[in-house]
Amino acid sequence: MIPDAGLDEIQVKHRWLDLAGMKIFYREAGRPGAPVLLLPHGYPCSSYEFRALMPRLADRWHLIAPDFPGSGYTDTPDGFRYDFDGFADFLDTFTQKLGLQRFALYLHDFGSQIGLRLAIKKPHRIAALVIQNGDIYEDVLGPKYEGLQEYWRNPTAEARQKIADAVSEEGFREEFLNEVRPELAERISPDLWKLHWSLMDERRRKIAIDVIAKLRENVEWFPRYQQYLRDHQPPTLIVWGPQDGYMPEKSGRAYLRDLPKAELHLLDGGHWLLETNLDEVVPLIRGFLSRFHTA
Repeated sequence: MIPDAGLDEIQVKHRWLDLAGMKIFYREAGRPGAPVLLLPHGYPCSSYEFRALMPRLADRWHLIAPDFPGSGYTDTPDGFRYDFDGFADFLDTFTQKLGLQRFALYLHDFGSQIGLRLAIKKPHRIAALVIQNGDIYEDVLGPKYEGLQEYWRNPTAEARQKIADAVSEEGFREEFLNEVRPELAERISPDLWKLHWSLMDERRRKIAIDVIAKLRENVEWFPRYQQYLRDHQPPTLIVWGPQDGYMPEKSGRAYLRDLPKAELHLLDGGHWLLETNLDEVVPLIRGFLSRFHTA
């Protein structure tokens, strides 16, 4: 940590803004004007997933983590497009509202595809990528995808009900624990599934079911994400937790097909590395950003 970094700069602030009539919640840490790290969250989480990472980087970087519409403490407005294009457009508008012109992107879970759609749309705004358990290679998806793949092959009402059954408190618990060894699971607080399930209502639950059911359309975008990486070769750090039923080790290694110069670290963790391996992740990100995204 830089010695003269003020305590107020390092602490995470909890803020709200109005965006075209939507009340948006976001977390912010660091000095305005410092290089920006944008943190779009995954499912079934919110900006809460970055609560511990943000103060660890805020002495040198300006960190911004919004809750997407329909998630966390942000509104669930009528008329919003609850799909990956809609979320990417929201992220674009949100960053412009805050005056964030160029930033590094943290890509995790659903946030990976949302962030990459923004990168495809506005490649000049992307300074670097930190990728952590975000899937964009269909041939290396893990076994936990089998239920969804069955639905894609045969989208019956019965198969859709299985998706709906997973959007539950127990389903959230399964998403957060997701294949990690028992001693690592003890590091993952029940606050994650208890908090996020408490923020679900029937409307949000229906939105989540619809988004998951339509993931086949997102998988069809995978070649476009890969093409963006090949064409632009952004500086990239990959930190990966192989104990992930959706995105095992081979899902992380697949990025090297298109980003042969990327820095890859396979850690002893799973899908939610910031819960189980934060002390390992932080120095890797600090070192990477110090080389590729500084003032």
